Amino acid sequence: MLAADVAVTMATVTEDMPAREAVKVLAGQDLPGLIVVDRRGRPLTVLAGVQVLRMALPSYCQEDPALARVIGEADATVILDGIGDRTVADLLPRERRELPAVSPKATLLEVAAVMARAKVPLVAVVDADRVMTGAITLDGLLDRILGT
Repeated sequence: MLAADVAVTMATVTEDMPAREAVKVLAGQDLPGLIVVDRRGRPLTVLAGVQVLRMALPSYCQEDPALARVIGEADATVILDGIGDRTVADLLPRERRELPAVSPKATLLEVAAVMARAKVPLVAVVDADRVMTGAITLDGLLDRILGT
């Protein structure tokens, strides 16, 4: 089976997109992260969902999760408040990871190897011009491997 058989179309984000909008895409598609693309649709990097949380959560909650109890569930919107007016570029780590990308002809084993090496649960599928044609999530890959 090839990457093209497993790849799904997914929304992408650009670096200049408001971070709040990206969070809505992340939640709306139930994804582990988002692929950040340039204006031509070429993938640049992956914005992991946990990176969004790290930038949004108050630092005292990260340092001592027990302190998060002082915020009631009804006030959990503090997470979105923490994002403020930031853009996707503001949420990206300073040191960007290797972009996990494969060709549509990559085998499932190749996809798994790229995903494992990059340590991200999301791989872009790109054409010969490096334009993204789809993406493969860890969940989708495991479903195909296991035949579920």
